[in-house]
Amino acid sequence: MTTADDTRTRILAAARELFAERGYAATSLADIAAAVGLTKTAVAYHFHPKDRLASELLSPSAGDMLALLGTDYATRQEFVDALVEFAVRYRSVIRLFMEDLAGDESVSPGSERATIRTYRDEIYAKLVGDDPDPAIRLKSWALLGALQWGAVKTMDLPEEQVRAVLLEACRAL
Repeated sequence: MTTADDTRTRILAAARELFAERGYAATSLADIAAAVGLTKTAVAYHFHPKDRLASELLSPSAGDMLALLGTDYATRQEFVDALVEFAVRYRSVIRLFMEDLAGDESVSPGSERATIRTYRDEIYAKLVGDDPDPAIRLKSWALLGALQWGAVKTMDLPEEQVRAVLLEACRAL
C-alpha cells in the first residue's frame, strides 16, 4: 500500500528532475503528475500552489545558503570555491536558485521567490565586490552561468568529477 509520504516523495523526486531538466516555469503540475502516474489533482492535493514544491525542494539547502552568504571569505577565490561546493552538493536544485525562481520579475515583495532572488543577488554581490569594473561583472555572470548549467546538465556524472572540473573552470574566471 502506498502512503501519503511515499506519494509526496515520488512527487518531489519527479519535480526535482523535471525542474532541473526543463526549468520551473516550463514544468506544470500535469507534467509532474504524468511522471509519477498520478492525476494533476492528486499532485495539487499535496503541493498547491506549485511554489510549495520548489520551497520544499530548496529547504534542505537553505541553511547552507545562509552560511555561504554569511561567511566573510578572505579572498574572492575562497568564496568561489565555497560556491562551487554548494552548487555541486545541491546540483539537483541549483537551477531554481540561479535562474527560474530568482529571474521572475513579477514576484511579490516578501514572497519565497523574492527571497530566492535575494540569494542570487547576494551571491553576485559577493563575487563582484564593491565598485566592480565591467570585466569582473562579466566574469561573475559567466561564473554563475557555468555553475548553473555545469551542475544541472551533468547529473549523470559523478559528483567528484563535476566538482573538480567546475572548480578548475571557475578558478579561471
